[in-house]
Amino acid sequence: MKSENPVSLADLLSADALQLLTASGSKLIKSIGLDVIRNVVIDVLTGRNIRNSTEILTRRRITALNLATLHLFLRGSETVEGFVERLPFIASELLGTERLKKEERWLAQWILGLTDKGVQNVLRDDYQLLAGYRDGYIRACQEIIDQHRRDYGELSGSIRVGDESPMPLDWPFMVYFLNTIGSQTLTIRGSDKSTYGKLFEKLVLGSLLHVLGFAFQDSAALQDTDRVFWLSSNDDERESDATLLFEAGRGVRFDIGFIGRGNTEISLDKVSRYRREIQLGRENWFMATLIIVDRIGERSRIQELARKMDGTIVQMSAGYWPQRVARTLHQVLGYEHPLMTMPQEQIEDFIKAHMQDAPLQAFIDFTLDS
Repeated sequence: MKSENPVSLADLLSADALQLLTASGSKLIKSIGLDVIRNVVIDVLTGRNIRNSTEILTRRRITALNLATLHLFLRGSETVEGFVERLPFIASELLGTERLKKEERWLAQWILGLTDKGVQNVLRDDYQLLAGYRDGYIRACQEIIDQHRRDYGELSGSIRVGDESPMPLDWPFMVYFLNTIGSQTLTIRGSDKSTYGKLFEKLVLGSLLHVLGFAFQDSAALQDTDRVFWLSSNDDERESDATLLFEAGRGVRFDIGFIGRGNTEISLDKVSRYRREIQLGRENWFMATLIIVDRIGERSRIQELARKMDGTIVQMSAGYWPQRVARTLHQVLGYEHPLMTMPQEQIEDFIKAHMQDAPLQAFIDFTLDS
């Protein structure tokens, strides 16, 4: 029978740790800082791997949460009798609670060695199976603990933070703690990958078009149709990631994806459904298609397929790929820009200079609202 007031794991975390745990959207942006985001975008525009740039952000978050979880174990051990041994029961009780907040759900899942995907695959989203899983989890941990005791002897000692009382350190503490941060790391990595991917796709694309001299506008309140662009919302699967209007009757649709070399055909499948013409007011506009991807695998057919649909593909892994975009726009629109013929050794400084006044906050606000 579930208790009406199960122990709150979130209450054992500091306010800063809770904010870091649940950070998404505007809170995540605030915690990162606009200058850091600008530098990540510059990295991508100059051919560096976005995953290298965002890995530092993810690693900082994981490390801070790992240490906050250690503090949770210590505070719990200080305030709850037999806390470590009770943890699997506390966690399963919480997971049986209706309308559980995300931070409590995540913490409870991690303590049982689970993630959201684990709940889907292992429990098949059936919390009636939770008690059986919990008991099996406890048995498995205890078997490992017993084996280590036989092989290595007892683990003993104490650990303390600041002026707090020292807490005993033993095999059960280490097993449950390490399992918890292992699941925590998987969850945060998956969460950050999704968040950063969606965010930086629009930021990189908007920044690229800003550097190339186009003005950002809201498509819902379009006032000009000469050398402007807008970023697209996510409510239409046929919507491109950005639409550029060059001059009367001509423009370009952009699709961007931070996807691996084995999945670039996904982008082509999406853009193959784009309409070749759009109507703005009473005028029809011919729209070329430009696809931007991380990189293309050696055996990929995407280049050949793109040519058949009159589209162009640019790889972000190529050094100074914005120059290739500028040259492509010249081919399809007659567009002129200094970047087209600029020596490569000057391109990075050019991009850095023009990124200083890029409307990143406007791109962020649009992305988070869409």
